[in-house]
Amino acid sequence: ILTAPLPQERGGNNSFTHEALTLKYKLDNQFELVFVVGFQKILTLTYVDKLIDDVHKEFRDKYRNEFQQKGALGLLNGTFDFKDDFMRLLRDAEESSKVRAPTVMKTFEQSLKSQKTVKCMIETRGEKPKEKVKNKKNKGSKKDGTEAVAAPSKASVGDKQLSAAGDKEELTKDEILQKNREEFFRRHMKAGEKSRSPKPDAQKEKGKKPRVWDLGNSNAKVLDYSNSATNGSAEACPVEEFDPDMALGDKNREPGRLYDLEYESDDEAEEEKVVQNPSKPSVKKGRLGGMFGMLKGLVGSKSLTREDMDPVLEKMKDHLIAKNVAAEIAVQLCESVAKKLEGKVMGTFTTVTSTVKQALQEALVQILQPQRRVDVLRDVMDAQRHRRPYVVTFCGVNGVGKSTNLAKISFWLIENGFSVLIAACDTFRAGAVEQLRTHTRRLNALHPPESHGGRTMVQLYEKGYGKDAAGIAMEAISYARNQGFDVVLVDTAGRMQDNAPLMTALAKLIAVNAPDLVLFVGEALVGNEAVDQLVKFNKALADHSMAQTPRLIDGIVLTKFDTIDDKVGAAISMTYITSKPIVFVGTGQTYCDLRSLNAKAVVAALMKA
Repeated sequence: ILTAPLPQERGGNNSFTHEALTLKYKLDNQFELVFVVGFQKILTLTYVDKLIDDVHKEFRDKYRNEFQQKGALGLLNGTFDFKDDFMRLLRDAEESSKVRAPTVMKTFEQSLKSQKTVKCMIETRGEKPKEKVKNKKNKGSKKDGTEAVAAPSKASVGDKQLSAAGDKEELTKDEILQKNREEFFRRHMKAGEKSRSPKPDAQKEKGKKPRVWDLGNSNAKVLDYSNSATNGSAEACPVEEFDPDMALGDKNREPGRLYDLEYESDDEAEEEKVVQNPSKPSVKKGRLGGMFGMLKGLVGSKSLTREDMDPVLEKMKDHLIAKNVAAEIAVQLCESVAKKLEGKVMGTFTTVTSTVKQALQEALVQILQPQRRVDVLRDVMDAQRHRRPYVVTFCGVNGVGKSTNLAKISFWLIENGFSVLIAACDTFRAGAVEQLRTHTRRLNALHPPESHGGRTMVQLYEKGYGKDAAGIAMEAISYARNQGFDVVLVDTAGRMQDNAPLMTALAKLIAVNAPDLVLFVGEALVGNEAVDQLVKFNKALADHSMAQTPRLIDGIVLTKFDTIDDKVGAAISMTYITSKPIVFVGTGQTYCDLRSLNAKAVVAALMKA
């Protein structure tokens, strides 16, 4: 038994093995004691844990008073008469670990099955066993509150079953079937009477009430639009009441300001593993060798090779693909980073992982910040000086949110003092014109003419369904020029990139009207599909344009950004494939949920583990 102040056990491991010996120890931090048992590793001693626990308890209880008076350090030179106690505890532990004799199996005569006859075990088809019926009756008696009576002896159960089987042998099959039916109905009628509970005084009303939604309207007359005029007259439609705060969202916002996209990244420092060469000395060879080997891997004494970067780049590629970056673009990004870093001398105390990660972050920020930056407000003011409207055309596939984000951009332009004319050029989708009409009505309610000197800030130009979209856009631009509108926003029908007739119609609309800005609306949920959409949209605009320099996509509106958490790879894919900027980012359902792209915030979300 040793007495010495030792640290507490770590991780629950209380054993130590050295060559052929194994040591097990137990610490007593109260009196600063350690109890150690040593034995040969080859022996399987199951009683060691019990022995060390018993010795610990016996020794501590026997000398507790001396420990409290003198302390453990004062007893180092003392003697303890504990040999007899230790031998007794050892014998007890050995006796308790001896293998007990296996239990003897019962003979057939001792089993329950031997007490039953063959006839009592025969079951007639359609008949339930008597024991199960008896159990059900016992359960029913418990429900009534009576105590369960002890079951009769096994011999009596067998006699009853035997007599019942003998009675049934005397009856015909039809009589047995009739008797079983009567017992079945009688038993269920009794159970129904017992389980029948008294009726409550206040019964619930029959029938189902219709649900009334919080944001809905229970008045059917308000929701009846059958008598309203269609195809053009927004004033003829009933004006429903709505909460302006719900439409605006953030109350503390600054009117007219387009806020940057924000992302809260974790600032916790990540521990990076040092990539060591196989030729370097192992840490196990010696402390000094391992320390110098680690320092040699950190300091900038070696230039980077492709072999050093390949494992890190492979992990980076998989990480980018998991964050919705298109697979082809992720490979190209890693290749460009490898070419940029190959042969570069690493900085002092930097690892391969940190160097590659830093280079990849810089490349991603550079991709998200193209050379040509679209400033819509500046371009609108420039068009005002030339006394013409600024025309923006929205295009994209089905269901990405073109009309909703068009309304958000309209609200942003109105708050900056510009009047907007919305051209309803989606003459294909049912409800497209009505959707824009509702947005126009709500925007006029938020910014009535009285607040702008009697000037109508937003108006809808529509010609119904089934008409030529290019012709409607041309008439809307002419109308805006005559009426003095500052901006024309052209809404087009959603179309798949593989639909040649619809892509030809879109190319015709852009070629005929020559808008100032062509925005592709894409959702942030897609990965590889974003590349296919943008490539084929640009190809269709180029193929079906009659001009020598065809008009292609100028910018991107990235929608549904609030639904993807940190999987922001679609932004990288879209900007990488087109070299066009992301002008607007949609982040919600209210008119204020519109942001400008913050490249560093997107890259921070992309590189998050």
